[in-house]
Amino acid sequence: MHHLVIEAGGTDRQYWRDLWRYRELFYFLAWRDILVRYKQTVIGVAWAVIRPLLTMLILTVVFGRLAKLPSGGVPYPVLVFCGMLPWHFFATAFAESSNSLVANANMISKVYFPRLVVPAGSVITSFVDFMISGLLLAGLMAFYSVAPSAHIVALPLFIVMAFAAAFGVGLWVSALMVRYRDFRYVVPFVVQFGLYLSPVGFTSNVAASAVLPEAWRQLYWLNPIAGVIDGFRWSILGGPHALNGPGLVLSGAVITFLILTGIRYFRRTEKTFADVI
Repeated sequence: MHHLVIEAGGTDRQYWRDLWRYRELFYFLAWRDILVRYKQTVIGVAWAVIRPLLTMLILTVVFGRLAKLPSGGVPYPVLVFCGMLPWHFFATAFAESSNSLVANANMISKVYFPRLVVPAGSVITSFVDFMISGLLLAGLMAFYSVAPSAHIVALPLFIVMAFAAAFGVGLWVSALMVRYRDFRYVVPFVVQFGLYLSPVGFTSNVAASAVLPEAWRQLYWLNPIAGVIDGFRWSILGGPHALNGPGLVLSGAVITFLILTGIRYFRRTEKTFADVI
C-alpha cells in the first residue's frame, strides 16, 4: 500500500523527482499543442514548410539578389535555408514557450505539477516543425546537387544548443510574462528584429567583413543563436563556412548562462504563479 504524505516544503525537496513522475503530462501537453496548432487549418502541417520557405525566398532576394552578398560557392537558397532552419526553430520555440504559462493559466491555478513541464513541452512542439522543415532542406540540397559535408556528425550538438537557447530564453520570458503581460508585445518585436541581427540571410564572415563595424563584432556574438546558425552551416555545408571558434565559445557561454539563470529565476517565482496568473 502506498501512503501519500503532504507536508510543507515537500515539493521543493522532490521537485526534480516530480519532473520524472509527471513525464506523461509533459507528453500530453506537447501532443496537445501539436494538435491545436494545426486544428481547423486548410493545409495543416504544411505551414511548417511554407513559413520558412517564404522567409527563405525573401532573404534570398534581399541579400542574394539585391545586396549581392557572397554565398561561399553554394546556391544562395541553400545557404539561407541552412540558417533559416535553426532560426525558425529558435524563434517558434521562444514565442511558444514565452506564452505557455499564460496559455495554461486555468490548469496552473488549480492543480499542482512542476511548472517547468509547460515551457519544456512548448519547445518540444516546435522541434516537430524543425524536423518537418529539415526534410525540405534535404530536398532543396538534392535539387541543387549539394552534398552534405563530413562535419554533419556534429549536427546533433548544434541542435542541442538551439534547444537550450530557446529553452533558456523561454524560461525567463514565460516567468516574467506571468507578472508583466507587456512581454506579449515585446516577444514578436524581438523575433522580427532578431532575424536581421542573426546570420540567417548572410554568413558571419560576411557580417564581420562587410556589415558590422569593428566595435560591434564582439556584441554580435552575444546573440546566442549566432553561433548555432554558424554551426549548422558548417556541419551541413562545410567548405568555406568555417566556424568562428571564439564566437562559438561566447555564444555557448551565453546559452549556458541563460539556462542556469533561467531555471533559477523560474524556480524562485514559480510559487507565485497560481496567485498572480
